[in-house]
Amino acid sequence: MAAARRFWVTLKLSSKHLSRLPRFDAQVPKSRLKKIAHDDKKGASPSISSSQRSSPAPEGTGTPGPGTNSNSAGGAGGSGISQYKINVGLKGDSTSGLTMNSINPALYVLDKSGKPCRRWVKQQKQFKSFTGFKMKYTKYEAQEPRPKEDAKMDSKSEDGGASNTTDKVATVVAEVKVAHTGAQQCIRRLLSTKIKEESSTNTSHAISNKQLLYTTDVASPGSIFFLPHGTRILNKLIQFMKNQQIKYGFQEVVTPLIFKTKMWKKSGHWDNYKDDMFKVTGFDMSKEEITEGSIEEHEYGLKPMNCPSHCMIFAKFDRSYNELPIRYSDFSSLHRNEASGALTGLTRVRRFHQDDGHIFCNVNQLDEEIKNTLKLIKDTYGVFGIRDIDYYLSTRPEKYIGDIETWDKAESQLKKVLDEGTGEGSWQIREGDGAFYGPKIDVLLTDAFNKKHQVGTIQLDFQLPKRFELKYVAEDGTRDNQPILIHRAVFGSLERFFAILLDHYQGKWPFWINPRQAVIIPINETHIEKAEELKRLLCGDIINSSDSISPLTGFNFHVDVDKRAETVGHRTKEAIKMGYSYIIMIGDRDIANGTFSIRSRDDRKVANLTADEIYQKFIDSEKSYQ
Repeated sequence: MAAARRFWVTLKLSSKHLSRLPRFDAQVPKSRLKKIAHDDKKGASPSISSSQRSSPAPEGTGTPGPGTNSNSAGGAGGSGISQYKINVGLKGDSTSGLTMNSINPALYVLDKSGKPCRRWVKQQKQFKSFTGFKMKYTKYEAQEPRPKEDAKMDSKSEDGGASNTTDKVATVVAEVKVAHTGAQQCIRRLLSTKIKEESSTNTSHAISNKQLLYTTDVASPGSIFFLPHGTRILNKLIQFMKNQQIKYGFQEVVTPLIFKTKMWKKSGHWDNYKDDMFKVTGFDMSKEEITEGSIEEHEYGLKPMNCPSHCMIFAKFDRSYNELPIRYSDFSSLHRNEASGALTGLTRVRRFHQDDGHIFCNVNQLDEEIKNTLKLIKDTYGVFGIRDIDYYLSTRPEKYIGDIETWDKAESQLKKVLDEGTGEGSWQIREGDGAFYGPKIDVLLTDAFNKKHQVGTIQLDFQLPKRFELKYVAEDGTRDNQPILIHRAVFGSLERFFAILLDHYQGKWPFWINPRQAVIIPINETHIEKAEELKRLLCGDIINSSDSISPLTGFNFHVDVDKRAETVGHRTKEAIKMGYSYIIMIGDRDIANGTFSIRSRDDRKVANLTADEIYQKFIDSEKSYQ
């Protein structure tokens, strides 16, 4: 077998970066210890000193390793540069891939658990994939100062493990000298790729893979494929919000997906939001047919928001003060051209759905409408057990439309409502973070990894009604009256809120939103028929209807039957693992008594209930959002 071809690459890394590496105890292999003992007997200098058998992060300038001189280890002019060697094994000649070791044996690459790693472990899940190579490593980042309480807790468990990472990546200064192009690309990606061992995105993906909720594909980056069980959750969220909006007087509309650029220029989006939009042109239009003056007639933009289309609906008809406030809701899909590097799981995507709503009102109705929206936001999040809510007032950005006087008036109005609705001092200001057409209230939620996500929003807009020339007839008969536009969303992006719920529940969905509400486990094959009969009854009147057409309204519960030839214990464990809310077992005694053994996911206590009692239990749980 031919020897593997290897390319040794010298990288220069600043000691400031190396000092951020954590301290840990590095176990020296027994064979290495024997070699050291053998060298000691011969009188040779030991290969590894006692201080080098643990690998504290170097402080100050890099320490020269064996076989190197101080000039090469310290960098040019002693500028605090330590040398690393990266061993690149070509895929065609070697299965070893790529390994990384410092010239200084006190420095090692760390594996996923934060322990020193010098060998390959051929488990693909533990590797970061590259073109032609696989590499197992952790990139450590600068840690921001934390409150004293957190620091005290950490000081109690100083075991030398890997420290928590933050979103700020440590700067690495590297000079790569290698002739092999493939190795160059691999090294470059190794240094530039940011890896987080734990994040809300990784957690969401792990739960989704286990419960089969959603997937993605490179053919449509930034767009989510919701699988059947994930679609059940998404539809429940939409239906929940539709019911709340009916209560608050909203009328649902459906609007087009694309509009001519002429409309986007009129709304101001083309001048202020064009970089975040997708441009669309017809395939059948040749360049010869499109003249400079007619390009606006053939060029379209995918809508990133619904406000212009709702303004167009308002403008289509004569409006009176008696009709105000007019409230429109829209669940159409939206598209925003997010940078590929900014795409993150479900929290930042290119195609998403939003519980978008717009309120056209007069000045006297403004306070009440904003207060009602704040109440809807609080009540909605309370259903999901979310109490920790952050409110921010985002003020005029650098790029804006309208005059400063109108902006100041709108901002003071929102400050007043925030003080009354959430309490004085319970919100913060974010200077220059408002929309280009008006100031806004942003509602943020914090995930388990202490990262904030914007969900709900309330935006005040005096500009779009002016641009679309929206008018209504006042009580005194005058027709030149302009309404005020309120943009509002409670969930915000449904995909993002989906991710927050994944993080919040950790896959243990409450019954009413659970895509797997119950599973029936027949003890053996003779009980399968009875299990199927019970399933039809428990699935609800939409499925269990005796008519050929299902009723328009009613209950629909997601119940499965596990017919596998596995033990009852094994199937029960699998049901708990998959997140079923209730587990129902059917045996000879149950059939004889006319009752069924039912237990919840989180409680081993078993109750014996009739089919009607179980069905009523399901109805009560859904009605009370449990």
